[in-house]
Amino acid sequence: MARQLAMVINLDKCLGCHTCTVACKNLWTSKKGREYMYWNNVESRPGPGYPRNWEVRGGGFDANGNVILGELPAQADYGEVTEYNYEKGLFNGGGIVNAEPEPSWGSNWEEDEGEGDFGENYYMYLPRLCNHCTNPACLAACTRNAIYKRQEDGIVLVDQDRCRGYRHCVQACPYKKVMFNSFKGQSEKCIFCYPRIEKGKPNACAMQCPGRIRQVGFLDDTSSDVYKLAVQHQVAIPLHPEYGTGPNVYYIPPFSGPSTVDDQGRPINIDRIPMTYLRSLFGDGVDAVIATLRAEREAVSSGGSSEILEVLNSNNRYSL
Repeated sequence: MARQLAMVINLDKCLGCHTCTVACKNLWTSKKGREYMYWNNVESRPGPGYPRNWEVRGGGFDANGNVILGELPAQADYGEVTEYNYEKGLFNGGGIVNAEPEPSWGSNWEEDEGEGDFGENYYMYLPRLCNHCTNPACLAACTRNAIYKRQEDGIVLVDQDRCRGYRHCVQACPYKKVMFNSFKGQSEKCIFCYPRIEKGKPNACAMQCPGRIRQVGFLDDTSSDVYKLAVQHQVAIPLHPEYGTGPNVYYIPPFSGPSTVDDQGRPINIDRIPMTYLRSLFGDGVDAVIATLRAEREAVSSGGSSEILEVLNSNNRYSL
């Protein structure tokens, strides 16, 4: 029986520092043809995301289980590839390091903007990577049988010997986390750091995170925090479950309490992130998750205990 490795990301603890993105970039996407690629990125939401407006480009499965081929994002939707003139900025008296050419779009271009008027503005950080889905649309769409799931851990990989760069996988992935390397003429994607996993080390994005927001483990390992959060207590939920792919990256939705105040500066009991927006990301199941998290915090505030909160604050983040 195949096993499934999964990741849980606690959005309340994300700092928006992009250390995870830098760790992934340095390790996996620093070579030719990958300049524009961010296998891991952190988006400010609400916002267009990366690639731009990925949520409306289609993919996944229809109600009958048929794979949907969506749009191919244009290069401009990922952002221009630029270089920084360090020589001019740092060593020749310029004082400012400029990107050349000056970009007009890029990953998380609209950082920290969010939505809402002054005093009622809200935003959240959303780290994203390949979900290593249980039912990958990229795999279903590939006519070359170049995409496969490993039996030992459920990681989804692209066989570079078979891939011919047709990009059906890019169209079919509703999260747009399969990307095209024009230098090689092949599709590439997050490999869930499987060379690290095989040595018992966690993913680079999880290991380097200063906020300690990521937990990694097998869904059938009852001792792992991933199992406790996603399976036992069901407070970790996938992004856009309606796409039908069965994502195995789970999220603890943000529940940081109210930030809105009245004209006297007193907190108003309004959720920091509107529930309508959280439902648009995680589906109707997010209501039960928020209710559970609220009840757990109230129990602790009243002198009780909470296994859920203990797990979320645990240093036992990896079970490999």
